[in-house]
Amino acid sequence: WYVNKHGPLQRQPAGKDIVFLLDGSDGTRTGFPAVKDFVQRVVETLSVDDNKDRVSVVQYSKEPAAQFYLNTYTTKGDILDTVRGLRHKGGRPLNTGAALQYLRDNVFTASAGSRLQEGVPQVLVLISGGRSFDSVDAPASALKELGVLTFAIGTRSADSKELQKISHDPSYALTVSEFTDLPNVQQQLQSSVEAVVIEVSPESPPVPGMLTIDTAKKDIVFLLDGSDGTRNGFPAMLDFVKRVVEKLNVGPNNDRVSVVQYSRDAEIHFYLNTYTTRQDILDTVRGLRHRGGRPLNTGAALQYVRDNAFTNSSGSRRLQGVPQMLILLNGGRSFDNVDTPASALKQQGVYVIGIGTRNSDTRELQKISYDPSSALSVSDFTDLPSAQEQLSSVMNTVLTRATPITPTKAVERQPAGKDIVFLLDGSDGTRTGFPAVKDFVQRVVETLSVDDNKDRVSVVQYSKEPAAQFYLNTYTTKGDILDTVRGLRHKGGRPLNTGAALQYLRDNVFTASAGSRLQEGVPQVLVLISGGRSFDSVDAPASALKELGVLTFAIGTRSADSKELQKISHDPSYALTVSEFTDLPNVQQQLQPDRYMICLTYTEARKISVKFDIVFLLDGSDGTRNGFPAMLDFVKRVVEKLNVGPNNDRVSVVQYSRDAEIHFYLNTYTTRQDILDTVRGLRHRGGRPLNTGAALQYVRDNAFTNSSGSRRLQGVPQMLILLNGGRSFDNVDTPASALKQQGVYVIGIGTRNSDTRELQKISYDPSSALSVSDFTDLPSAQEQLSSVMNTVLTRATQPAGKDIVFLLDGSDGTRTGFPAVKDFVQRVVETLSVDDNKDRVSVVQYSKEPAAQFYLNTYTTKGDILDTVRGLRHKGGRPLNTGAALQYLRDNVFTASAGSRLQEGVPQVLVLISGGRSFDSVDAPASALKELGVLTFAIGTRSADSKELQKISHDPSYALTVFGKKIHLMSSCLFSVDTAKKDIVFLLDGSDGTRNGFPAMLDFVKRVVEKLNVGPNNDRVSVVQYSRDAEIHFYLNTYTTRQDILDTVRGLRHRGGRPLNTGAALQYVRDNAFTNSSGSRRLQGVPQMLILLNGGRSFDNVDTPASALKQQGVYVIGIGTRNSDTRELQKISYDPSSALSVSDFTDLPSAQEQLSSVMNTVLTRATPITPKKADIVFLLDGSDGTRTGFPAVKDFVQRVVETLSVDDNKDRVSVVQYSKEPAAQFYLNTYTTKGDILDTVRGLRHKGGRPLNTGAALQYLRDNVFTASAGSRLQEGVPQVLVLISGGRSFDSVDAPASALKELGVLTFAIGTRSADSKELQKISHDPSYALTVSEFTDLPNVQQQLQSSVEAVVIEVSPESPPVPVDTAKKDIVFLLDGSDGTRNGFPAMLDFVKRVVEKLNVGPNNDRVSVVQYSRDAEIHFYLNTYTTRQDILDTVRGLRHRGGRPLNTGAALQYVRDNAFTNSSGSRRLQGVPQMLILLNGGRSFDNVDTPASALKQQGVYVIGIGTRNSDTREPLNTGAALQYLRDNVFTASAGSRLQEGVPQVLVLISGGRSFDSVDAPASALKELGVLTFAIGTRSADSKELQKISHDPSYALTVSEFTDLPNQRRFGKKIHLMSSCLFSVDTAKKDIVFLLDGSDGTRNGFPAMLDFVKRVVEKLNVGPNNDRVSVVQYSRDAEIHFYLNTYTTRQDILDTVRGLRHRGGRPLNTGAALQYVRDNAFTNSSGSRRLQGVPQMLILLNGGRSFDNVDTPASALKQQGVYVIGIGTRNSDTRELQKISYDPSSALSVSDFTDLPSAQEQLSSVMNTVLTRATPITPTKAGKKVTDFYFPRSW
Repeated sequence: WYVNKHGPLQRQPAGKDIVFLLDGSDGTRTGFPAVKDFVQRVVETLSVDDNKDRVSVVQYSKEPAAQFYLNTYTTKGDILDTVRGLRHKGGRPLNTGAALQYLRDNVFTASAGSRLQEGVPQVLVLISGGRSFDSVDAPASALKELGVLTFAIGTRSADSKELQKISHDPSYALTVSEFTDLPNVQQQLQSSVEAVVIEVSPESPPVPGMLTIDTAKKDIVFLLDGSDGTRNGFPAMLDFVKRVVEKLNVGPNNDRVSVVQYSRDAEIHFYLNTYTTRQDILDTVRGLRHRGGRPLNTGAALQYVRDNAFTNSSGSRRLQGVPQMLILLNGGRSFDNVDTPASALKQQGVYVIGIGTRNSDTRELQKISYDPSSALSVSDFTDLPSAQEQLSSVMNTVLTRATPITPTKAVERQPAGKDIVFLLDGSDGTRTGFPAVKDFVQRVVETLSVDDNKDRVSVVQYSKEPAAQFYLNTYTTKGDILDTVRGLRHKGGRPLNTGAALQYLRDNVFTASAGSRLQEGVPQVLVLISGGRSFDSVDAPASALKELGVLTFAIGTRSADSKELQKISHDPSYALTVSEFTDLPNVQQQLQPDRYMICLTYTEARKISVKFDIVFLLDGSDGTRNGFPAMLDFVKRVVEKLNVGPNNDRVSVVQYSRDAEIHFYLNTYTTRQDILDTVRGLRHRGGRPLNTGAALQYVRDNAFTNSSGSRRLQGVPQMLILLNGGRSFDNVDTPASALKQQGVYVIGIGTRNSDTRELQKISYDPSSALSVSDFTDLPSAQEQLSSVMNTVLTRATQPAGKDIVFLLDGSDGTRTGFPAVKDFVQRVVETLSVDDNKDRVSVVQYSKEPAAQFYLNTYTTKGDILDTVRGLRHKGGRPLNTGAALQYLRDNVFTASAGSRLQEGVPQVLVLISGGRSFDSVDAPASALKELGVLTFAIGTRSADSKELQKISHDPSYALTVFGKKIHLMSSCLFSVDTAKKDIVFLLDGSDGTRNGFPAMLDFVKRVVEKLNVGPNNDRVSVVQYSRDAEIHFYLNTYTTRQDILDTVRGLRHRGGRPLNTGAALQYVRDNAFTNSSGSRRLQGVPQMLILLNGGRSFDNVDTPASALKQQGVYVIGIGTRNSDTRELQKISYDPSSALSVSDFTDLPSAQEQLSSVMNTVLTRATPITPKKADIVFLLDGSDGTRTGFPAVKDFVQRVVETLSVDDNKDRVSVVQYSKEPAAQFYLNTYTTKGDILDTVRGLRHKGGRPLNTGAALQYLRDNVFTASAGSRLQEGVPQVLVLISGGRSFDSVDAPASALKELGVLTFAIGTRSADSKELQKISHDPSYALTVSEFTDLPNVQQQLQSSVEAVVIEVSPESPPVPVDTAKKDIVFLLDGSDGTRNGFPAMLDFVKRVVEKLNVGPNNDRVSVVQYSRDAEIHFYLNTYTTRQDILDTVRGLRHRGGRPLNTGAALQYVRDNAFTNSSGSRRLQGVPQMLILLNGGRSFDNVDTPASALKQQGVYVIGIGTRNSDTREPLNTGAALQYLRDNVFTASAGSRLQEGVPQVLVLISGGRSFDSVDAPASALKELGVLTFAIGTRSADSKELQKISHDPSYALTVSEFTDLPNQRRFGKKIHLMSSCLFSVDTAKKDIVFLLDGSDGTRNGFPAMLDFVKRVVEKLNVGPNNDRVSVVQYSRDAEIHFYLNTYTTRQDILDTVRGLRHRGGRPLNTGAALQYVRDNAFTNSSGSRRLQGVPQMLILLNGGRSFDNVDTPASALKQQGVYVIGIGTRNSDTRELQKISYDPSSALSVSDFTDLPSAQEQLSSVMNTVLTRATPITPTKAGKKVTDFYFPRSW
């Protein structure tokens, strides 16, 4: 039906996409029902149900909101129902322009269901009741450019001229007096739509940058059905292909041909670029053979040709505009689905012609073909000649359609050089030839231009795995490259994995971060030098490199596989061969640079279009008044050289001084003349100060945006030209960086008054900062500007990471829980990579309406985000409109202007936290977010609607629920197996083959159910049916009575379908039926059973999902018929005896008895385990308020411990004491005897301190005590018990940590005195009844019996989650791990003899003993698995033939990990899950090069019994890693949580006693301990390294030596040194202090600033300044802070006074005192800035403040106090007194003056306060350190 300027084509369109845009502003409220009626009447006339027509409705006022998209509904009924239910939006003003732009960007898109790309007409019907508040020009024009046919209907209140502008044609603007008159124009509208749709022609296809279509040439792929059913017709197919080819004009620049044959899968016979002559093609076609095979997978074949034939590397010229055709010859119906791949081919512009026989499916062929008329039919293939004429006709039609599109201009640019990567085979087989390879590389490098950065080089060596020797950006000189290549060592190793190496290059070397300039159009060249055939496949990675545009040359020796090299190479002719590597010089000439230039054709798709978006930012401040006319002249001259137009260059102008103003946007003007006229009329603004930073931020947020006309997302270069005449008053760093990150190329042009360094910072790079003496010299900069603009064309950026948006319910109902929500957000943010711009974060809070707290591009550091989240205030309000909030995110947050990188491919994640059901509908906005590709997780409380959360979530499983105070009260911590109940899932085969037997299946299910005791606390049942995919009929928690289940089963219908995917169905039940939310009680220990009724062999693989079910503890019983695969059923079933068989389903009753027997066996195994063991942790309140009662607490703990069984390792005990923070007295694995525990408890000292932070203590237990490393046996199923003894109410919140412990399965008992909060104790306890109360701690014995009874009662129920299977000692699985390294060559035969002798004594058999052998050196290799051989003789024969591998180093750790992951697994024959003992026998001949700790531990945890046999060369103990030990102390012992009082100023002493040299480096960890302030003494024997000990020690003189450890008592001088040094290092020196002055430099203190400086000078004059005396620093702040000089900048009083005199007032607002306090903490009071805090020197901050802070001061003030800084706050009458008191060390340290001129009166007060401070900071008597020395058992005489 299309008619276009190139001539008519008669075709009826498939339909149309119609969007209704409805005015929902305040003025249309009364008329809105009439508008809805009108829409309904129009929809009634459409053909929606057959997918011809699609409909979307958008309502708008101030902003638009999609009610539903084009792909939301597929039936007319659904659309009409939704339209009837529409609510009037309301709001003002009416922004029609923004709404039109919204449609352009969000509705007329493929993701929203638009079929624009497929040529379907796009129709917009606008119904408006008023004039637009914003401009409609640009967006209306954009819709017309897109090809949208717009009709505008307005009332008399609308602007008729505006409607005509918007409409496709002025005659399509219709007017009615009121909306009730809309029916009068319905017929007119429909007639106009029909008339114009007939003449609409799609711009075929409207893709920017599409190249000219050349109808004189075409690319044709033949896809031939080679399945079993076409054997006889195949010769006729080949004849047909030959006849078509004979009529083509074949040639590299004419027609190209490819042939693909397929059945089950597809195979390409030759590519489009394989042959360049007709004769070659005909000869090859004659020789083709029929493949055969079944089933016929046409869908997969279509996908295959899309991915492998119609690609650039395969010779397709699609990107050059050559028509792409696929001719399918098909003889049967496809076994798989063809819809998606057929659609994908059409979207790619491939014209598909389907020719089928009588056996083909006509509808399927029509689906596949470009349109139904392109589907041709013959009775059989011998009739193909009759279709030839039809084919010619269709092909002619295709070529007529492919009318030329004028391509956009492209710059033909020769790249500056090339990026060359050498990939060198470093496997064992190339050892001797490797020197020759290195010589070759050096010779090639000699010919390159490296030093001028034209060429870049990288070298990667590989064998089993690749290793980059250096990257493309590692070296910048040829000399460095040559030196490195000369020094390369041969890697060694096998096998040779070339495929993995090529993939490694794709992912890690040809990337921007590794120095590749691919994005800049620089040719990418790969030279592969290989000496053998690859062990892995090279197909996919080689193809990926070609797709990337890499030009690959492959050079191989005679040992290499020439076909493989040709596959890898860019072209088969680029695969070169030499007999040996020494012959490499013979091929060097073939690799000369002129060969590289061919790769330019592969960068054509990356050519940069000649268009820019240019924003001029003009300095309009007072200082540029005279130069402003010259600026305007400069702008005009630049514009005159541009090619201005909507699809060419765009220009915007912004002027700024104190703030910025946009004169016109990038999309305001579309002609050069309009821009020039406007620029001529611009006036100088004036004003001061000059805020360049704010102006840069302004242009980023307002000029370089989609709505302002920026085409950044379409890849158009973005440029900012700054004309600046002075230094900026504000900071430019952050906004300049933000512009660069957004990809804006900034060119800064300044005068002599500008700050050159500032301009360089702002500019894209320093060379982009240009300079003139004054603005009249700007013409001289024009040439420089042109040069820089050309450079811009070669650059691009690439983001990474994810964009995460948190949507927080801030309604009235979440007020109390909001702090916990903020904590959650902070914890998530802590895990993200924000600072390197990988991850971005936004937070939106909502109730009735949403409010963005900050956008994705607001903050660029994690610190800023965390600070803002901490300070969030609860919004409040109701009702809760989640739908509106989701829509808000869709329209305002997941957008480029808000920082979303969706268009750049960055994943978009939404985390919704909701506390209630939404008042509005969430359907459409949730669907819209999914369409947009947003991955949504929804977390709700019990007040939320779980179904609603599932709707919103990306997948129902992403909807999570939390239950407040009682999270899984008992279920998550009690795992007792209840054999009186079970969870049974029936999985029924509903495929085509079981139709007749399905009633018998249902009868069987009913009979089983009738014998069950169904009930919520008894048996539960679920039924799932499957064929191709699975469907759950009802869940385990759907029905609670037997009758309901029976009634539902009776009504089930057979699904049908094929193929039968049993593997997928098993995975489905694992993920959807055996889950907590579906009613599974697996975690409570209830047996889980799956009964599979199966009638055929699975089409997919069942191994992995079957194994996963077993690992989850599900007992699978498989029942099959004669058509089933017996071995497959046995694999699926829990064990082979659980696989039952009947001849057909009518015989199922005969299997009922077998089933009962198997089920009884299962239940017998799942016996309740009565453990007599527990892990018990006592958490004791050690705060100030419990001092007197603490002895009674200790007595109580001792009495409880007396009742436990500690000595036989049944019970374990830990004690933690807490007040402000917790401290572990000992862990669960510290003591193994009751005596040790009792002794330690008796000796406990009361901790003291306040406040009481019970929440933090509970969290500490969760993270540090109930862990495997601390001795917890939680993973082994041992009950975890916590006994809390508390004497007061917690200062912090206990909710989240108490809940976390319950989730972990910890059984908590809380005992409190009358001072405790009983409700808080009940919250913490496992159950409220477990919260016990005593009046005083002396009454604790009264509750002892109650506590013990409760513990015993609940512990008896507890058992491990996976009940252990009985161990069968009559059989075992044995793996031998043999050291095959270089050092065991001579001993290897003896090893093999040993293995044979052991095997000869075993009872080998599939159900008896099994054996596997693994050999290792650098890496491990399995010789045979546990299930490879089933006889002793086979094993012995194989062992005899084993050869020694050789290699080094010896990596025993990696080998242990390898056997764990590859040998002791179900698929490898391990029977660990069946309870068969697992043994590993290690034969080892040397010390391991890597660490064995973790893998050895992992094997033991898996229950593998490891026997290690070593020689004299083996290491019988661990290596000495002193470095790791020191680091461990730094991270785990010298910490507050481990009891260190470092933060309280208590000296930290480390005594190291060492008997040898460290295996690892001690440098960094020793340095870290010194930085921390730890005083280290190192004592070593003569075997130790004295230099190493000196490095570790605080001072070399603290490194002491003894000949043997028996001489340690002689080191009396050691004790003296500790006393001497601890008192010296840690005492407070009141003769010196570090003082920082923090001065308020905001706008409000301008007049008082000189008085501040005088005050500072007077204080300094009284100080004793010097490097070892007093030190001074000065910081000034307003909006942000700036340090004038540090504590270590000046060492004399005079220098400080001179600098203070010269300080200038900064100005600025608002006043952020909180940020300034944080700044001085992080930047002034640090070691590197000269602070001597760690040496005990008093730290003082004197704040001079003249106003209330705009931000919050609480946290930073508290942080300074915790750091020990004494803060003195001095304020004026404008200051906030309470705020100053908060900031100051205590309220008395907050001083006040009326204004700053009165500061001298405060001098005396200040002196008094300082004296008080210094008196407090008295020297610390180092008795505490001495006490520690006594604890180390040093002699008392010291």
